[in-house]
Amino acid sequence: MSIGSIFRRCELANYPGLRTCVVCFLWLIAITPAKLHAQAKDGGDDKHESKSLSRQEILQEELSTPTLKEVVITATRRSERPFDLSFSTNSVTSKDISDSSYRSTPEALRELPGIMVQKTSHGQGSPFIRGFTGFRNLLLIDGIRLNNSVFRSGPNQYWNTVDAFSLDRIEVVKGPSSVLYGSDAIGGTVNAITKGPSGYGEGFQASQRIFYRFSSGERSHTSRYELNATWGDKLGLWLGGTFKDYGSLHAGRGTGKQSNTGYEEWDAEFKLEYFFNPDTRLIIAHQEVDQNNVPRTHRTIYGKSFKGTTRGTDRRRDLDQERRLTYIQLHAENMDSFVETMRLSLSWQEQHETRDRIRGSGRRDLQGFDVGTLGVSAQFESSSSIGYLTYGVEYYRDRINSFSTRNSIQGPVANNASYDLLGVFLQDEISLTDRLDLVLGGRVNFARVDANRVRDPLLGRRTSIADEWWSFAGNVRLVYHVVPEHINFFGAVSQGFRAPNLSDLTRFDSARSDEIETPAPGLNPENFLSFEVGVKTQYDNWSMQAAYFHTLIDESIVRVPTGRTIDGDSEVTKLNGGDGFVQGIELATSYRFHPQWTAFGNLTWIDGEVDTFPSSRPRRVREPISRLMPMTGLAGLRWEHPSGNYWVEGLATIADRQNNLSSRDKADTSRIPKGGTPSYTVFSLRSGWQIKENVRLSVSLENLTDEDYRIHGSGLNELGRSLNVGVSISF
Repeated sequence: MSIGSIFRRCELANYPGLRTCVVCFLWLIAITPAKLHAQAKDGGDDKHESKSLSRQEILQEELSTPTLKEVVITATRRSERPFDLSFSTNSVTSKDISDSSYRSTPEALRELPGIMVQKTSHGQGSPFIRGFTGFRNLLLIDGIRLNNSVFRSGPNQYWNTVDAFSLDRIEVVKGPSSVLYGSDAIGGTVNAITKGPSGYGEGFQASQRIFYRFSSGERSHTSRYELNATWGDKLGLWLGGTFKDYGSLHAGRGTGKQSNTGYEEWDAEFKLEYFFNPDTRLIIAHQEVDQNNVPRTHRTIYGKSFKGTTRGTDRRRDLDQERRLTYIQLHAENMDSFVETMRLSLSWQEQHETRDRIRGSGRRDLQGFDVGTLGVSAQFESSSSIGYLTYGVEYYRDRINSFSTRNSIQGPVANNASYDLLGVFLQDEISLTDRLDLVLGGRVNFARVDANRVRDPLLGRRTSIADEWWSFAGNVRLVYHVVPEHINFFGAVSQGFRAPNLSDLTRFDSARSDEIETPAPGLNPENFLSFEVGVKTQYDNWSMQAAYFHTLIDESIVRVPTGRTIDGDSEVTKLNGGDGFVQGIELATSYRFHPQWTAFGNLTWIDGEVDTFPSSRPRRVREPISRLMPMTGLAGLRWEHPSGNYWVEGLATIADRQNNLSSRDKADTSRIPKGGTPSYTVFSLRSGWQIKENVRLSVSLENLTDEDYRIHGSGLNELGRSLNVGVSISF
């Protein structure tokens, strides 16, 4: 993307948000309490060091800094404090998941700024991060890509195949991260880090934990068992398993019971660690999930109308999901060589999907696919005369088979296909002065597709698609330590890209309501250029993070109506033609104004437009981006007993009405009401009690006023008034 084209885009983007951003940051600086600057004055000349944190330093950081308890390692592929990063970051811990009664990995992100979690059904959840969802966000599991070549452009269910109760923490890095993680890392990159052995010591040590969660609003029961065992300081074993039984979801007053929304799920994981020495360990892990008969309710006769939305006509539309991941990793630190840190990974992941659909006419269709993904990666870190280097290579290869009872050639994507991703990256972190850090990075990426069985939508005959692409992404990031250890300004210019995947090129399946998508060969990669500025503060009793971002979209792959119909559904295909932008402001803060009282909150504003083709005529129209997150705020107040054994918090979530709709939003009448999704305000009360050293109880009352509301773009309404209870017992 040339400099001239960037300026032309900026003119077209209509930059009122930039003026708002400048005013916002001037205001933030003006209200910074003078006493906080005075507290930092003595330490203002300390030299900032940009070095990896050891495991001991990480633990100390978590214990000693009450306002920043998380440690984010995904941003620069190494362990660093969030405060020092040139990214907007957030973290959700396993304690947050149990205390806040989150039931799934997507839902664990719903209260973070800049994120809206759309749910097509109760068994699905797709985060919109800075306006992007589906295959434009990247999910990692212990650093391994969950994304594969069958991921769709719109909301999908795959993030819900990661068991939230198996996670130690979830790390979120917002904005393009294609330099470090390659294709798909556009709106954000999320690393789901699983639990593992802990408490190494002398001899054999073992502990067990059982957990139970009940929710009245969804008539659900969740049970979990964990085993942690260590032998000296060398060997550790972790076993875990979860069973989930979800009943019918009860929405607020007006909608009430939403039938045919429940399902069952089994999850299991295993992890074995062996320490060759204190700094070198081998990890062998396996995890799996099995979801049965997850209904897409809004497309069936069981769907309920909300503010005039239409009901589906299918008698059944259920999805079975299975996922298996096995990996072996070698982590080495403090190596006495040019390479100081090394991480090697070899993984095999399988995803199986089957959709069972019975139409209103009684005709039954079955379709699905099997994807096997081989992953290999090597990452290294080195101190050098030109800065601290992080570099490596990674390779993923998908093998895909698909089927359909109504299409003998292929299933929802091409049959007998392969997809390859290869990337080489280098990042250099340089301390220019005591207060100014510079980060430079670049990545070369190669993608290739070979699809042997693809149905030609016009002739109905078998064809094939083979193509390959090269892409480069770079970034420049700065951190200025205004008051070292207390106030940082950061800014970044970063490129992102997404190579066309198998879903873009060969999908022959339902798109949105009453639409069917057909293959589209000859696509090119999407390109993105993002500008971000922000400020972070960190004091004993106050922390804040604020950011403004503006992302330019170049040659985005968009759906285009063809004017034809297939089996009664309108045909859409894809082409490169979606130029546009997304911009927004995110603000999050926490203030401990009393030893036992903390006030916290966040605010998100996002706007964006993109070129679309609303009709079969070859004419571009600039429209709002689809499913644009409405202005959303959260405010809360938390009290903790001096002993730390009791806590209570109340919070309110407020979302504005979203009537800034694209043509396809307006046509999605089964999910989005005419005129847009109504505003809502939801109040909740949560509490926890450490009854004994080994017994913990959490109780929450969600949606106290029984508000009947829907997240924008979702296919069903959220929980009404609900009592959630969680009990954890360790022994």
